[in-house]
Amino acid sequence: MTIIESTIELDLPVAKVYLFLEDLNNHKQLMPENIYNWSSTTDEASFTIQNMAKLSIKISSKTPNSEIVAIPTEKPPFDVELKWTLTPNENGGTTAKHMISADLNMMMKMLASGPLQKLVDYQTQKLKEVLV
Repeated sequence: MTIIESTIELDLPVAKVYLFLEDLNNHKQLMPENIYNWSSTTDEASFTIQNMAKLSIKISSKTPNSEIVAIPTEKPPFDVELKWTLTPNENGGTTAKHMISADLNMMMKMLASGPLQKLVDYQTQKLKEVLV
């Protein structure tokens, strides 16, 4: 299993960050320009990644003010899980970690690791921009 992650510190309480992330409608604001055909509800989203694939995800589990996990609603080319974990930091803010766990073979890992890392880095940076 390949794990790709990005962490960011936010000067906001965990509850506020969690409220934003638990609604997949808000995730459109975190997507880069190569994501299009976005459609979402509170618990499901579908979109197209330019030159790659169409993906539909749904929230599979939530732990209030702590964790949100999303998985594909249809069988993807490889097993994948998207997870946000939130922990309070010592300044009264939040440490937000975004992780993508993907079951990639060696060839897919070489092709997909870079773009997936860019995606999680972009999303954590956008989270900070959108919520501040």
